[in-house]
Amino acid sequence: MKFERNPWFVNLAIKTVGGYQMRALRLASMNPKFSCANTLRNILNYAKDSEYGKEHHFAEILHEAKNDNEKLYRLYQKHVPVNDYEALRPYVERHKQGEPNVLFPGKPLIYATTSGTTNEPKWIPLTQRYLSSVYGKMTYVWIYNFIKHCPNTFAGGVVFIVGKLKEGEAPDGTIFGSVSSLTQKKAPNFIRQLYASYPEIFEINDYNSRYYTLMRMCIERNITLLITPNPSTILELQHNVDENFDEYVNDIANGTISDKFDIPDNIRKSLSAKIKPNPQRAEELRRIKQEHDQVYFKHFWPDLQLLSTWKCGNTQIYLNKFKDYFSPETFHQELGYFSTECRFGLVLDDTNNTVLFPHFHYYEFVAEEDFGKETPHVYQLHELQEGKRYNAYVTTFSGLYRYNMNDLVEVGPNFMNTPTVHMVQKINGIVSLTGEKLYEQQFIRSVRKAEELTELKTKFFVGFADLDKSTYHFYYEFADPSVTQQQAEAFTHVVDSTLQKENLEYQSKRASFRLNDPITHRLQPNAYHLFKSKCLAEGFRDGQFKFNLLMQDEKRHNKFKELTIED
Repeated sequence: MKFERNPWFVNLAIKTVGGYQMRALRLASMNPKFSCANTLRNILNYAKDSEYGKEHHFAEILHEAKNDNEKLYRLYQKHVPVNDYEALRPYVERHKQGEPNVLFPGKPLIYATTSGTTNEPKWIPLTQRYLSSVYGKMTYVWIYNFIKHCPNTFAGGVVFIVGKLKEGEAPDGTIFGSVSSLTQKKAPNFIRQLYASYPEIFEINDYNSRYYTLMRMCIERNITLLITPNPSTILELQHNVDENFDEYVNDIANGTISDKFDIPDNIRKSLSAKIKPNPQRAEELRRIKQEHDQVYFKHFWPDLQLLSTWKCGNTQIYLNKFKDYFSPETFHQELGYFSTECRFGLVLDDTNNTVLFPHFHYYEFVAEEDFGKETPHVYQLHELQEGKRYNAYVTTFSGLYRYNMNDLVEVGPNFMNTPTVHMVQKINGIVSLTGEKLYEQQFIRSVRKAEELTELKTKFFVGFADLDKSTYHFYYEFADPSVTQQQAEAFTHVVDSTLQKENLEYQSKRASFRLNDPITHRLQPNAYHLFKSKCLAEGFRDGQFKFNLLMQDEKRHNKFKELTIED
């Protein structure tokens, strides 16, 4: 296939706007101490007349620390407690009922929802000011960065996988849904016209039908940019390709969308108006299938310039699974450290280090060695040390004040004079039954070591802490389905031995019998796919589907108990 267009006009527009915002980011990053203090003052001034601002003395803080940044930090820490979502939930609930000026001036423009620590989801309020800066101005920096690395990024179709824009409404009528979908919808027209992943596709409720429709529409095009935050989605799309490739070809040849899938009539009608019979592309796809034992992305999208997904934390386990799916020439860039609560920053190079936004967020950090202390030392952004790990806290223009991200981040090299960070894992990926503090990354490394020593390869693995039995359950889906229970238990023995070398507290607890031998389970083929399908059927959103590989969670544990192989 050839590129669909010369991208010079799109690139010119992006360079004009994105270049301006990049200069602003560089300027802010020259002096992070000044930028962060200025941002905190701006946030406090913005919200000083809100209920939360009055309760926590924002106006007094600004007055007393008028020209003293150190005093500003001290007063802010004194008057504003560290918050998790549950501490802010009562304020958010008042906004949801229609009350203005609670956490910030006015009301939220939209809520983003994500799973919480209780049965109730988190409703993250997003203001117009936050969206226009972090999801507006910084999005131009993001796409400017794309064309800097890959000038032909916008020479073909764009696939941007998002959630539903509107999943429902708060009691006052404010919608809740996917922020990424709102970003997609509000992109400039010269970007929107390149979408092969039409926004209405993401309104399809049935995930299998959504994936089918997405791939049927997009595989017809020459795609040059693919963005999907969660790399597990790549595996789901490949699974859909494996199952439905011939169906795609028939649809493309006939200019149809298969009636085998549950697609609402209005969406089917809208998408059908965008397509027509394309026998030439159908024939190309048939030839591709004849030439390859298994069809991958590199075969039907050979000109893909850039793939953007998460690559840090536990998402690393997916990367090896699809490394052969794409051409070596495709630039795979880390999406950056962000979550529903906060888009912390962007990755601008070929590393995993996120460049932060000191002109839009106020950041605080607690060092890893101080976790659990009653009054830990709080570090400012400019005080971070490269190579050290911290828990991150953020204050935003959307009503999050000293918000505990519960994320373990590691500091990388400076961008200008501002430290970068990358995600290591959720701090709740640290499990402790008897004080051993076992890290998810230690478990992952131990499984990789066992693969190396036993020559048994896993397709998927997960571990669960069992408080009642004072042990860990290790579940494996082996690449070779003929692996016996005895072989699997020998594999666990290596994992256990490696963990004892990695973690002296774990070794001590095992030696003193405070931790019992780990229990081994073999998983059915496609166990992760089956598990994820169950979760999505229960209401989880695909783009937000985050999954720790080591946890203490009986609800999820019970799902895996149903997926084991019984002798």
